[in-house]
Amino acid sequence: VQLQASGGGLVQPGGALRPSCVASGISFSINAMGWYRQAPGKQRELVAIIFSGGSTNYVDSVKGRFTISRDNAKNTMYLQMNSLEPEDTAVYYCNKGQIPYVNWGQGTQVTVSS
Repeated sequence: VQLQASGGGLVQPGGALRPSCVASGISFSINAMGWYRQAPGKQRELVAIIFSGGSTNYVDSVKGRFTISRDNAKNTMYLQMNSLEPEDTAVYYCNKGQIPYVNWGQGTQVTVSS
């Protein structure tokens, strides 16, 4: 099982990024999938989740700014992040949307700074 997150980077406040997550070794299409983030000194939190049927949910702090999506044919999930704020700075991970989680992988660093 492997979940490879990529597409992070350094962006100015107000900018946008679109990280992606490619999954292998799991039944991607039938699983709820989530984007998580962990900022320095803080616990990992669920940012956005997309269920197998396509419904989504977001943590309040990103509602209206982030959009989660998935392409089951490509076993790939995306997180469109707009109007980024310094508080969004974190390592972003992808994983299943509910336990049991699989290997978390290295994640992708998102830094929002001027």
